[in-house]
Amino acid sequence: MMNARSHSLYARIFAVAMALLPLGCVVAQEGKSSFDVLNLPVSSHINALGGNNISIVEEDITVMYHNPALVGQEMSMQMAANYMRYVAGINLGGVSYAQAAGAHGTWAAGLQFAGYGTMRQTDATGTITGTFSPKDILFGGLYAHDITSSLRGGIYAKMLYSTYESYTALAMFVDLGINYYHAEKEFSLSLVVKNLGGQLKKYDTENIAMPWDIQLGFSKTLRHAPFRFSLTAQHLTRWHLPFETVDDAGELEVKDNFASNLFRHLVFGVDYIPSRNFYLAIGYDYKRKSDMATAGRRILSGFTAGAGIRVKMFGIGVSMAQHHANGFTFMTNLTADISQFLHR
Repeated sequence: MMNARSHSLYARIFAVAMALLPLGCVVAQEGKSSFDVLNLPVSSHINALGGNNISIVEEDITVMYHNPALVGQEMSMQMAANYMRYVAGINLGGVSYAQAAGAHGTWAAGLQFAGYGTMRQTDATGTITGTFSPKDILFGGLYAHDITSSLRGGIYAKMLYSTYESYTALAMFVDLGINYYHAEKEFSLSLVVKNLGGQLKKYDTENIAMPWDIQLGFSKTLRHAPFRFSLTAQHLTRWHLPFETVDDAGELEVKDNFASNLFRHLVFGVDYIPSRNFYLAIGYDYKRKSDMATAGRRILSGFTAGAGIRVKMFGIGVSMAQHHANGFTFMTNLTADISQFLHR
């Protein structure tokens, strides 16, 4: 039987999970894992492309969090800062840096922070005893290597520290990625295995499942038009992704048919790129839309949009998405090419 201490712990973890529920797609219909902060978007460009993309080839170091094989020597001495203001006082932000290593390698490092605001602390009976501020801190290092002129592989090792009042947990994970890019045809194909690992220190005595995933994606730029189309398949470790919706009679209905399962695995994205210094992006994630249907958000949920511009050594990207029923969230990235500053 669960003791009072364990009951209090899981009540607090549940409170944070509910705050992150739509953002990390950690739906109660599926919710069997923790550390879902690992699946949140970090790149504003990728956030604009539906929230997940593992195949766009850009000079943007923040793609390291989505596919380590997208990092290359073209990003050497690039630094980036990212920030997203979420609902209910939740803040997500971090910094990243890349550096060339030899003739064919690149290493990178990043630090991400997620603060979930202030929450009420209760005992096993539900009596409020105070407040606490849960947070997650993610630190990792990456190495990517050009196997051939078109093929690149990458590994990203990361450590996550979580604290919820007096409870703490420590876990270590690895992302493995590979990318094939045909420069002449502007075609990119990627495969990623994410979040392989486990807990080094548990919140309590019980094991918590890890949010590991296999993803496949491709991007293709049209030959005679400045448009790039992307498709990302996620949650490939399982086929069935059932969800609840409300029927015409106001009753909850579980959908688990072939079409809904297929589209809940897919994220669509389109870029308009008239020059290498500017882009507009839109995306669509049917899984997010269907997850939020019961919250009464049906019009724009699942859709994302954003833009980015580069001026000399600086780049800035902004994006918006309806991750939560309470409204839109906004993300911004700022990148700086330090090598241009040093070589002036």
